[in-house]
Amino acid sequence: MGGFVPPPGGMSVEFMDLTLETALAVALLGFIGGILSGFLGSGGAFIMTPGMMNLGVPGILAVGSNITHKFGKAIVGSRSHGELGHVDKKLAIMMVVGLLTGVQVAVKVNSQIFESMGRAASNLYISLIFIIVLTAITAVILRDLRQAGQDEERSPELAAKIQRVRIPPVVHFDVAGITVSVWFPLAVAFATGYLAGTIGVGGFIGVPAMIYLLGISTRVAAGTELFLAIFSGAWGAINYALRGYVDLRLVVLLYLGSLVGVQLGAIATEIVEQRVAKVALVTVIATSDLGRVVMIPEYLREMGYIQMGEGVGHLLSMTSTALLFGGALMAIGVIFKKVREAAAVEKESPAPSYR
Repeated sequence: MGGFVPPPGGMSVEFMDLTLETALAVALLGFIGGILSGFLGSGGAFIMTPGMMNLGVPGILAVGSNITHKFGKAIVGSRSHGELGHVDKKLAIMMVVGLLTGVQVAVKVNSQIFESMGRAASNLYISLIFIIVLTAITAVILRDLRQAGQDEERSPELAAKIQRVRIPPVVHFDVAGITVSVWFPLAVAFATGYLAGTIGVGGFIGVPAMIYLLGISTRVAAGTELFLAIFSGAWGAINYALRGYVDLRLVVLLYLGSLVGVQLGAIATEIVEQRVAKVALVTVIATSDLGRVVMIPEYLREMGYIQMGEGVGHLLSMTSTALLFGGALMAIGVIFKKVREAAAVEKESPAPSYR
């Protein structure tokens, strides 16, 4: 296995042997993630970092490679949103300060844990952050599905309260259509950057925060977040690469799979209703969450905190992988089942008469 020369006092991370089977698995991971991202706007990001960890990639290397992969996709996505006028560049440029600070802090914490406490502790830390965030998001989506949009009035009310807090400086953002104290967007940006630097993606926090806390429309929030992802992705990629925590082979394989998958996912968005999209998304998030929970005992065993046979650890790893890929494939199955049903209905519909 090949590695790199670590900085003085640092700890080497070994790059995994990239067999044909492993390379195909990483490309498949990118393909699955691409379909989910193209259809849901997110979701692929939830499986790429833990998916690589399940394939034997150290967590910090998976994060570094994923954030590098996300950087390229953000350039393409933000350009499309920019052409539609969905990017508030004034707001984004102001938020960059908090964003890059959050990424910088996260990279430093991740690196320090890996270099001082080892791979198992690093994997445990990244998994715990995943569990906290994904559990919260799962609860929010399930609540939305149960209430069927009945709580939509709460977000404007909360955003209105925040906008009434006039801590200087207070700035008006034309595209976003809000006037707000800059400290609130900076806090959102820091949290987004910290998560991006810690687990490889932060937009699933940034977009809802901009909508529910700042009162920005969904389209402008999504477009502005993609524009910000260019900066967080580039800054995270540079910082992780300088520490030797980016494997360009994994990045390329993720691109190969995701660029194909994202096109298929985007086509499905024109056919499948929004509720199905939410069900697919919560399936991916919940199974990814459970996959990380299952691995906690194994990381604790590797750190010497609990006694457990290696066979049990191997079984836990297999279970985690099955949950991760099984949930993603189940969601994709639901998506394409609905696509087939819609196509069948259209085919059976009588052709219009022009007589």
